[in-house]
Amino acid sequence: MHTEVPVREFEWEDADFRKVQKLIYQHAGISLHDGKHAMVYSRLSRRLRETGYQSFTKYLSWLESSDGPEWQEFVNALTTNLTSFFRERHHFEILHDHLLEKNQKHDWKLWCCAASTGEEPYSIVMTMMDALRGNKSFSLIASDIDSKVLNTASHGIYRLNDLKNVSPAQIKTYFLRGKNTNSGLVRIKPEVQNFIHFISLNLIDDHWPLDNTLFDIVFCRNVMIYFDHATQRKVLEKIHRHMVPGSLLFVGHAENFSDLHSLFVMRGKTVYERV
Repeated sequence: MHTEVPVREFEWEDADFRKVQKLIYQHAGISLHDGKHAMVYSRLSRRLRETGYQSFTKYLSWLESSDGPEWQEFVNALTTNLTSFFRERHHFEILHDHLLEKNQKHDWKLWCCAASTGEEPYSIVMTMMDALRGNKSFSLIASDIDSKVLNTASHGIYRLNDLKNVSPAQIKTYFLRGKNTNSGLVRIKPEVQNFIHFISLNLIDDHWPLDNTLFDIVFCRNVMIYFDHATQRKVLEKIHRHMVPGSLLFVGHAENFSDLHSLFVMRGKTVYERV
């Protein structure tokens, strides 16, 4: 049986893929496994069209020899931003109960390490506001390596259909509905946005723009799955240094760090307490 080889717009060799693997690991700590050939070709082909290069070899050589804005575009193209409001809902229930249990605490400091297009940080703030009622002494830093999704997040505009996990009461309290040409869209209210400071941050950088902030709650969900074990440990050790003892770390459903018991102990389904 004859199998047709797909006709590609650009020549794509194993050496090109290996170069991409090397560069994205160096710049973002992401370990691309060998099954990502098609995804990488598809996403980076757009960068070749945008930059006018006719081959991956020339594009990657140019990228490697420069330190300009294309590096950000390269990283943006290869990062995945699957998210939704109140994804993995049990985390927000645990957060809500934790806030009520520690209701004497003031000035909560929170960090969302992978803000993506904003659904996760806004879900966190809605949970904080629901639990703390009139107490508004909290702040959230929402970071991401992808500059484009941060821009989307900062605008806080979504389709009403994307709010299926948000309760009608929360939609009424925390969103503005679009009218006329904006019908079907919603926007996060300014009083919700005011709790969040969006910043660009690469978790594998030596320096994080967090000053000496110590956090009470950290959401770092579905990020570590892209790192190898050595990178995971390095990043988690740094996160640990930015958390107060007894603070909570929320991670993704496929992530397990029980071997790092000197840093964190499990306190629930994919929830850890900082030792």
